[in-house]
Amino acid sequence: MFLEASFADLPAFRAAHMTDAEGGTGCTVFIAPEGVVAGVDVRGGAPATRETDLLRPENMVQQINAVVLSGGSAFGLEASSGVMEELAARGIGFKLAGACVPIVCGASLFDLPVGAPVWPDAAAGRRAAATAFADAPADLAQGCVGAGTGATVGKLGLPEQAMKSGFGWAGLKLGGLVALACVAVNALGNVRAEDGSWLAGVRGEDGRVTDPLVAAAAAFAAAPASSEDAAPASNTTIGCILTNAQLTKAQATKVAQISQDAYARAIKPVHTTSDGDAIFVMASGEAPAPTDAVAILATEAMERAIRCAVRHAESSYGLAAACDLP
Repeated sequence: MFLEASFADLPAFRAAHMTDAEGGTGCTVFIAPEGVVAGVDVRGGAPATRETDLLRPENMVQQINAVVLSGGSAFGLEASSGVMEELAARGIGFKLAGACVPIVCGASLFDLPVGAPVWPDAAAGRRAAATAFADAPADLAQGCVGAGTGATVGKLGLPEQAMKSGFGWAGLKLGGLVALACVAVNALGNVRAEDGSWLAGVRGEDGRVTDPLVAAAAAFAAAPASSEDAAPASNTTIGCILTNAQLTKAQATKVAQISQDAYARAIKPVHTTSDGDAIFVMASGEAPAPTDAVAILATEAMERAIRCAVRHAESSYGLAAACDLP
C-alpha cells in the first residue's frame, strides 16, 4: 500500500524556490550536495534544456549536483549558472586540477507573456540555492511560486480562455522506497481530475472548462492558421522526481521515460509541437528496488503532483484558477 511522503523522507536532497511575483516568473532548485545518479526524458517539440546530453547513459558524468526548473523560456536557463556559482562556493561539485565544477542540469518553461517580460537570472538561481541550504524543505510551497509562478494551462482556445496553473509536488513511499515528484505545469492542453473531468484548461463562455479540441477548432475557424508560425506560443511542463532508489543512469532514464505516462494521463493534449515536456530523475541510492517498482511509484506521484499544481494555483495576472470555477 502506498503511503504519503514528503521532503523530510529524502534527507539527501535540498529544495527551494525563488519567486518573482511582480514579474510573473521564478525558479525552483533541487540540490544533492553529495551527488546523485540522474536521468532525463524530454518530449514535445519546443524544449528549453541544459546539460541533458551528459545524462545519456553512455556519457562520462555519473552523478549530478542539482536540477533547476525555471520560467523565462530559454533566457531562464541562466538561473542554473547562479546555482553553479553557489555550489562551487560551498565546495560542492566535480574536483579536478584545483577547480570545483558542480554538475547542474535544468529546463525552462515559457511564461514571458505573463506578468513582465523578465526571467530568472544567475542572481535568482544563486538566491534559490542559498535558500535551499538555509531552510528545511519539508514544506516546499505549492501554487504560483518558483518555476510555476507564471505557469498557465488551456491555451488551445483564445488567450483570454486560458487558466492559471502553478507548481505542485506529491510524494509516495512503499516500504523503504520513496519517490517524490515535483512539477511546474505550463501545458498547452487541459488538466484532468482523477475521475476524468476537467480540472483546469480552456474556459468556455459559461465559465466552465471545455474540451480543448473543441476550443481549438473554434479558435482556428475564427482565425485560421496559415503556417506553423501561427501556432500557439510555446508552453512546456517540466518536472523532477527525487527518489532514494538505487539506480544506474540507464535505469534512471527509464524511470523518467515511464513517468511521462503521468503527463499523458493528466494532461490533454500533451507532448505537442508547442510543448517541451521534460522529466528529470535524481536517485540518491539508499534503497535497492526493482526499476519498475520505482517507475510505478514515481508515475503515480507525478500524476498527483500535476493536479496539486493546478489545485494550489490562485487567480492572478488576469487569469482565473481552478479554485474560481463554478
